[in-house]
Amino acid sequence: MGEIAKIELDGKVYELPVITGTENEKAIDISKLRDLSGYVTLDTGYKNTGATKSAITFLDGEEGILHYRGYPIEQLAEKASFIEVAYLLIYGELPTASQLKSFEDTIKKHTLVHEDMKQFFEAYPAKAHPMGVLSSMISSLSTFYPESLDPNRSAEAKDLTIHRLIAKLPTLAAWAYKNSMRHPFMYPRNEFDYCKNFMYMMFAMPTEDYKIDPVVVSALNKLLILHADHEQNCSTSTVRIVGSSQANLYSTVSAGISALWGPLHGGANQEVIEMLEQIHNDGGNVDKWVAKAKDKEDPFRLMGFGHRVYKNFDPRAKIIKVACDDVLEKLGVNDPLLEIAKKLEKYALEDEYFKARNLYPNVDFYSGIIYKALGIPTEMFTVMFALGRLPGWIAQWKEMTENKEPIGRPRQIYIGKTSRNYTDINER
Repeated sequence: MGEIAKIELDGKVYELPVITGTENEKAIDISKLRDLSGYVTLDTGYKNTGATKSAITFLDGEEGILHYRGYPIEQLAEKASFIEVAYLLIYGELPTASQLKSFEDTIKKHTLVHEDMKQFFEAYPAKAHPMGVLSSMISSLSTFYPESLDPNRSAEAKDLTIHRLIAKLPTLAAWAYKNSMRHPFMYPRNEFDYCKNFMYMMFAMPTEDYKIDPVVVSALNKLLILHADHEQNCSTSTVRIVGSSQANLYSTVSAGISALWGPLHGGANQEVIEMLEQIHNDGGNVDKWVAKAKDKEDPFRLMGFGHRVYKNFDPRAKIIKVACDDVLEKLGVNDPLLEIAKKLEKYALEDEYFKARNLYPNVDFYSGIIYKALGIPTEMFTVMFALGRLPGWIAQWKEMTENKEPIGRPRQIYIGKTSRNYTDINER
């Protein structure tokens, strides 16, 4: 018999099994606690609750470790393509050369979206937030592929839905941007790789010969890899709980996009740029704003520093800092916001106040700077996040459905009025 945890309630002792993960993480299995004792546990925000067992992503916030399927994020970001990492997350192993070619070729077959969907874009106002547009458009894909609604389809049919979604999301994301700018849509060019194709659809114009800088493509590839999965965060948990109802993959991912939209989740890199704008509009005195951040009585907080999971450093930030420096050097962008960002970075890396509190620049800080340098509007930052996170969402959905996990149904502790009788409206 394995390790046991004991809990005493109302004079009775209950024994609960302890689960140990492959990286020696330990959890008390309380799945039968209510049946045994009548008690449930309360964990507001699920900060200390494991909702599933997963073989996809391991992270250790104390040690600054992030692995996809056992592979260190540092190795993947340095050596792999985003599509290669997508295959790894979804199917469990790095692809062979023939598997990768087949995967890429299949995705390239499905990059176009139905022409009728262009009419949807035309109905949105120019100021429509691209995340709202993207969420709606992804959900609407299920109406164009009604066979995706059947939860009991074959593995081949599910793979087709997966490949369609990976192929079409960049097209829809780029078109959401083009629509907001009232620019003509650029159709995908399948001679380009995934990242290069996206950049082309975003920034090319029919009358221009758009040149795609390899340094920029490399940085985008790294950013997407770093965002590809991050264990059971808000949007991933949303994908799993929506998918647990056997909702189709398109609607399930649409729900994940909506969860990612929130400023406490995917909007963090947008908040970095808004903070830099605030400092710039105040005159650009970085010393003043750092002092405000150190003042406990001042409500101002620096965005893009520290992380709620990583207690030491964000391993993704070390990787993307190098790409950020490369992009800024290659593009030679002269932007006062980026100068402010460099000064803040210097403070965070050298000032004892920041070092003592582990307030190092995180991946949101550097990704926001890169997107700003590339000319991507701040409202598109979260769309870029969704583009990267898609393989992780798909992998989590696929794992959950293949494990035949039950529908998600959290409990609660009721704190409202106790039983009372209805009164006539004239007596109230």
